[in-house]
Amino acid sequence: MTINKERRKRVMQRSIKLGHCVCDPKQPCPCEIFKEKNICLCAGERLEEPTGEVRLTQMVEKAGCGSKIDQAFLKEVLGDLKMPEDTNVLVGVPAGDDAGVYDMGNGTCLVQTVDVFTPTVDDPYMFGQIAAANSVSDVYAMGGIPKTALSIIGFPVRKVPDRVMKEIIRGGIDKMAEAGVSIIGGHSINDPEIKAGYAVTGTIDKEKVITNDGIKVDDVFILTKALGTGIISFASQIGRASKSAMEAAAKSMATLNKTACELMVKYNAHAASDVTGFSLIGHLSEMTRRSGVDVEITWDKLPWLPEALDYAAQGIYPGAIERNKESCGHTIIVDDNVSEAMADICFDAQTSGGMLIAAAPDKAEKLLGELKASGLEYAAIIGRTISRGSGKINIVTDRTKSFTASNAAQNIQETSEPDPEPCCGTGAASAIKAQTANAESCCCGPEPDGQDNNNEPIKAIETSFSSFMSKVNRPGGLDAFTKQAVNLALSIHSKCKPCLKTHIAKARKMGYTESEIDEAAWMAIAFGGSPAMMFYKEVKAEV
Repeated sequence: MTINKERRKRVMQRSIKLGHCVCDPKQPCPCEIFKEKNICLCAGERLEEPTGEVRLTQMVEKAGCGSKIDQAFLKEVLGDLKMPEDTNVLVGVPAGDDAGVYDMGNGTCLVQTVDVFTPTVDDPYMFGQIAAANSVSDVYAMGGIPKTALSIIGFPVRKVPDRVMKEIIRGGIDKMAEAGVSIIGGHSINDPEIKAGYAVTGTIDKEKVITNDGIKVDDVFILTKALGTGIISFASQIGRASKSAMEAAAKSMATLNKTACELMVKYNAHAASDVTGFSLIGHLSEMTRRSGVDVEITWDKLPWLPEALDYAAQGIYPGAIERNKESCGHTIIVDDNVSEAMADICFDAQTSGGMLIAAAPDKAEKLLGELKASGLEYAAIIGRTISRGSGKINIVTDRTKSFTASNAAQNIQETSEPDPEPCCGTGAASAIKAQTANAESCCCGPEPDGQDNNNEPIKAIETSFSSFMSKVNRPGGLDAFTKQAVNLALSIHSKCKPCLKTHIAKARKMGYTESEIDEAAWMAIAFGGSPAMMFYKEVKAEV
């Protein structure tokens, strides 16, 4: 890059005279970047484009819709503000609905919304798709058809490769094209945290507007997407989410609610909302309060994304759960058999979540069938209206599933199924043999081969020891992720080859990076010296 020395001199002299950098008043002049790299960003000079992978979720404090301001705070700030009166505004700020509706006077209404948030995934193109899908969702929630969009993006210019911003925008363009929406402009700001979203305008027939206050007694509730995006996104931020869990979450977040909207209009839904940052309970509480009804949700019927409950069981709760609980936790009444942990995860902030639809019971099953036939595999009937009321949400369980926050690997299971036989807390001894390929036994001891019928006392000891190992490996004061690092290190220190193979494989399955596995190993090597190092390298090369 050619440096314009005259321009640099002019800009830096002005900054030095002021005692502040003219493009970042928090910095002195010369700033740290200039001292380290001889680059003056204020003079239009650019840093060398960073190379390697860019993890977007590591660049933000709160991921996705978890970055939104909570309901309670918004209501407190906006409560006494008066909006100009306009008889053409059919749904406005006081309604607290998903989008605003403006009557054009010819039987057609405009539906308008805006949504901006931080990355929930590391891939820029996928983040762009999710931002677009999330933004048009509020129009779909009203039963409208999105038509145009204005792009909004915040980006740390010259600190992140230009291609990242380009991919975010490209992803949004492609998703908007899928929705049949024209992007007609936008706005960008230089922001230290990456953000993206859209202001969307749609149309709707004045007589067919679906609001969040139309729930009727005896209605049933359908949720069209699985829950858990907030938990999984947070798990990814702290390096605890598997690749497959993130892929499933990303696919869900990038899926448009277009089909769900079309079908709920077809079956004359009485009310709807899209489930996003305020959580299932937050959005449902607005619907029930405004409709004047009390409802019942069956916890066991709630659909969850793969591994979301595993992470919750390990205590991986994003802060948005507490903020949402603080805002609307008073609306729930919890059945005696519903644990606090079961209730808490219902406050998980969703990004580009599904539609929550209230429909007549005689139409709900047909609506559900068409939703599933269209590819919305997680769509489910999750509850019903029980009476007129003040908006209370009863959370009950039919005991077909259980969730225990202290039992990570087996956190959710059909209650009729027995616990699997553990080996080092990782599964049956036969599974360990399959992983080690050479029928070597793990530290729980070899699986009985059935050839010697006179070893009943030994078999009892082995069974008891396996049970003991399973209990030791369950999360307690230490979470499952930390205990797995301990298992890995102790396998090296004790030079148990099958144990080490098992625990390396399990660590990878749990989402450990290779560097994290190495770091745990070096803790053991620090105590065991060169022999431990040679043992680790030899075994790892075989796995």
